[in-house]
Amino acid sequence: MAIKIRLARHGAKKRPFYRIVVADSECPRDGRFLEKIGTYDPLHDPAQISLEKERIQYWLEKGAIPTVTVKNILKHEGVLAQPVS
Repeated sequence: MAIKIRLARHGAKKRPFYRIVVADSECPRDGRFLEKIGTYDPLHDPAQISLEKERIQYWLEKGAIPTVTVKNILKHEGVLAQPVS
């Protein structure tokens, strides 16, 4: 069971809103997840991002792997100091 930190899409058609969640890699994109650790709203300028940094560090220490998009968000917000593979 691989754990991933990824985006789950919510919102109306053409009005996306994303939750940053920790989920099993085999679960569907918008399906069951273990924990919600942040939000990402790309429709605002600049995009609104809120993160629970302590919980993100906890899951990274446990071996959770962020997706490419989430990794870029975490780098932008300064959560990732060292590269995560």
